[in-house]
Amino acid sequence: MKRRALVAAFAGLLCIAAASDPAERLTDPAQEAQARAIFRDVRCLVCQNESIDDSEAELAKDLRKVVREQVATGKTDSEIKTFLTDRYGEFVLLTPQFSAGNLVLWLAPFLVVLAGAALLLARLRARPVEAELTSAEAAQLKKLQRDETR
Repeated sequence: MKRRALVAAFAGLLCIAAASDPAERLTDPAQEAQARAIFRDVRCLVCQNESIDDSEAELAKDLRKVVREQVATGKTDSEIKTFLTDRYGEFVLLTPQFSAGNLVLWLAPFLVVLAGAALLLARLRARPVEAELTSAEAAQLKKLQRDETR
């Protein structure tokens, strides 16, 4: 059993080591760390719910290369993200920047629920008041009750 755990751990270590090609990495560890931090915030446009750090798609590989090139030229995180959003749209970011458009998207479901609750309360409060029976209706009701008891 111990041997299996050791083999599994070793296989996992090899998978992690093979996760990124060393030839792609930047020589400066600080720049590589900056690039890796950006990778985690950029969406793979093929996988869509994965960052380019986690994706194995060819487009993700190309995006990692672009980000590394930008980091190597000395650009800041915000400059690189601006470059990517100009090129691919804001969808490329896993955590989009704050804007009025995003605020509307986040608040719209809550506003719809509040509007529905307000409409429901208004309908409950405005229930029609039951009118009293006219004398003809009361007479007919008594006749029906008498017929039913027989």
